[in-house]
Amino acid sequence: MMALLIFRYNVCIMAYGQTGSGKTYTMLGPQLEENFAFAMEDESQLGIIPRATQEVFRLISEKPPGSYWVEVSVVEVYNNEIFDLLAKDSCGKAFGVKRDVVTTREGKSNVPLLTYETVETASEFLHLVIKGLQLRVRHPTLVHAHSSRSHLVVTLTITTIVSGDNFGTSWEDEQISQRLNKEVSCTYPQKTRDNKSTSSSRASSPAQLEATEKLKQVKTRLQLVDLAGSECVGMSGVTGAALRETSFINRSLSALADVLGAIAEQRSHVPYRNSKLTRLLQDSVGGDAKLLVMLCISPDQKYLTESMQSLGFGTRARQVQRGQIKKK
Repeated sequence: MMALLIFRYNVCIMAYGQTGSGKTYTMLGPQLEENFAFAMEDESQLGIIPRATQEVFRLISEKPPGSYWVEVSVVEVYNNEIFDLLAKDSCGKAFGVKRDVVTTREGKSNVPLLTYETVETASEFLHLVIKGLQLRVRHPTLVHAHSSRSHLVVTLTITTIVSGDNFGTSWEDEQISQRLNKEVSCTYPQKTRDNKSTSSSRASSPAQLEATEKLKQVKTRLQLVDLAGSECVGMSGVTGAALRETSFINRSLSALADVLGAIAEQRSHVPYRNSKLTRLLQDSVGGDAKLLVMLCISPDQKYLTESMQSLGFGTRARQVQRGQIKKK
C-alpha cells in the first residue's frame, strides 16, 4: 500500500493539535535540544518523518536502479509567509529565504526558486531536515518552553521514469523502463536534461526511437507536516510579537479546516487561497491525493476545550471522501 501511495499519488501526513500536545515528537521523534540531532539508536522511538523516509528508500532499493530519484525541500510557513530553510548564502551557509507560492496553468501549486536537494539515502535526507530545523522559529510560552511558531513542511518529490503507454502498473513495466533508461542515459535530473538532444542519436532503430519517445517522468509528492499548535492566548500568556504569531497560526489552521470542510461537502469552490499553508498543501490535500491526519491530544483536564476542538478537526477530516481515482 505504501508503494502504491508514494509512487502513484501525492500523499500528505500531518500532525494536528494544541501547543505542547506532542506534534513535533510524533513527527520527528526524540531530539537533542542543542543540535536537533535525531536519537537514532532506539528505532522504536523514531517519529513519522524518519520512519516514512526509511520506508521510501527501502521500497526504492527494491526497484531497478535509476528508475526513481528523490528530491527534498524543507520550508516553514511563518506569519503566513513561506521560508525556504535549505537556501544558502554566498558562503554556503543555510538561511531562511522568503518564497512565494503560485498556481500553475494546470492548477498545481508551485514555489518558484525553492531549493531542492537530491538525496540517495534516508541519512542524507535526515541531515537536511536537521539543518532546516535549526532555522525554525521557536518561542517559549506558558504552555510549552520550546513552542514551534511555524508550520514545518518537509516534501519528498519522487520522480519515476515510466513508459508513456504503461503507468508502471507492474514490475515488468518498470524493467522495460529501466532498459530504456540505459539506452538514453536517463538516470538523474541533470543527466536527463543533458541527454535530451542526444537521445535520437543513441537510438539505433525506428523501434528503439519510438520506445524512447514514450518515456515519461512522473512526479509525486510525499509531504510530511508538523503543524504549529492551535493556541489559547489566555493559557499561553503570549504578548507582543508572539501574540501576532498566535493570530497567524490560528487563522491558518482555521483555513485548513475550511478547506477540508469544503472538500468533505464537495463544494464547487475550495478556499485554498485563504492561506499560504493551504496553497502550499493543495496538491497533497485535494484531488486524488491521500491525506492522513494524526491528532495529538493533551491528557490534562484543563485543556479539555482545546482537545474537543482538535477532535472536531479530525471529524471534519474523516468526512472527506475521494471520488474515482484517475491515472495521471
